[in-house]
Amino acid sequence: MNISRRDFLKFCGLSAAAVGLSATDLIRLEEALANPTGPAVIWLQGSGCTGCSESFLNRISTEGPTTAADVLVNAINLVYHPNLMSLAGQDAVAQAQAAYRNGGYLLAVEGGIPTAFGGRACHAWTYNEQEVTFEQAVRALAAKAAGILCIGTCAAWGGIPAAPPNPTGVKGVKELTGLDTINIPGCPTHPDWIVWAVVQLLTGQPIDLDAFGRPIHFFSTSVHDLCPRRGGVMATTYGRDNQCLMDLGCRGPMTMSNCPMQKWNNQVNWCVDANAPCIGCTEPGFPGTNPFYTPRGQ
Repeated sequence: MNISRRDFLKFCGLSAAAVGLSATDLIRLEEALANPTGPAVIWLQGSGCTGCSESFLNRISTEGPTTAADVLVNAINLVYHPNLMSLAGQDAVAQAQAAYRNGGYLLAVEGGIPTAFGGRACHAWTYNEQEVTFEQAVRALAAKAAGILCIGTCAAWGGIPAAPPNPTGVKGVKELTGLDTINIPGCPTHPDWIVWAVVQLLTGQPIDLDAFGRPIHFFSTSVHDLCPRRGGVMATTYGRDNQCLMDLGCRGPMTMSNCPMQKWNNQVNWCVDANAPCIGCTEPGFPGTNPFYTPRGQ
C-alpha cells in the first residue's frame, strides 16, 4: 500500500482533536510535507520490551493511512527501524549510515542504554564485520541529529531496565550524551503523543518542555486531577467500577499525564477505567524501589 504525504496530512487532520493539533499546525504540516527532502527519521531500539513500538502501531484509523506503520514507512521517510523496515542486516544498517553522513535527521530512541561491560550488554548492529553497541550507536547518531525523541520512559530516564540494582548500568539518552532531548514517557508511551511530537518537529514548531524534558502539552496536570473518579468513593478492594483507587496505591496524584483525557487503544480505555491503579509510568522515578501497588501509609 503506497501512502502519500497528502494521505499523511489527511490522517493528521482526521486525528487532530485526539492528537492535539490545531488548524495552524495542519497548515504548517502541509507546507513541511510539500518538501520531498524533509528530515529522515532513525528509530533505534535498546534495552526494553519493544512495547512503545507496539503501542505506536496500535494507532489505527479507519481512513488511510490506516496504521502507524503506513505513516512512518511511506510518509515520513523512516530510514531505519529494526521491526518495521523490510531490509535487514548490513543493508538495513547502511540506510542509517547514509542518513548519518547527511545529518539533520530526527533520532528516535526506544529503550534504555546499557553502559556497563563496555556497553556490550546491548548491541545495535554489526556493520562491516564490526559489532556496534547500542551505547556507541546512540552517542554517534545523537551528535548529528536535528532533534532527539526519547520514546518511552526507558529511553528518557532508564525505566524498568534501570531499576535497582541495574547491573548493566542502564541510562537515559540525556544522561548518556549530555544533549537536550524531548522525552515522550510512558510504559509504553501513547501513540498520539508520538505523532504530535513528530508533527511539531517536522513543522519546526517549538515544544515547551517541563523540567524533565516532557512536552507540557501532555504532561502539565496530574492524572489524579483529571481523573473522573476523583472525590468519589474510596475503593478498599480491586475490581470496583467508579471508585477512587488512591488508598490502594494509585500513583495518580504524583503522576503528570493526560491519560484520563487521551485514553488508550483509540480512546477506548485507560488504566484506572480498567480498575487498575496508575503506576506512575510517565515519571522519572518509575519504577523506583517500591512495588507498583503500595497502599498509602505502608
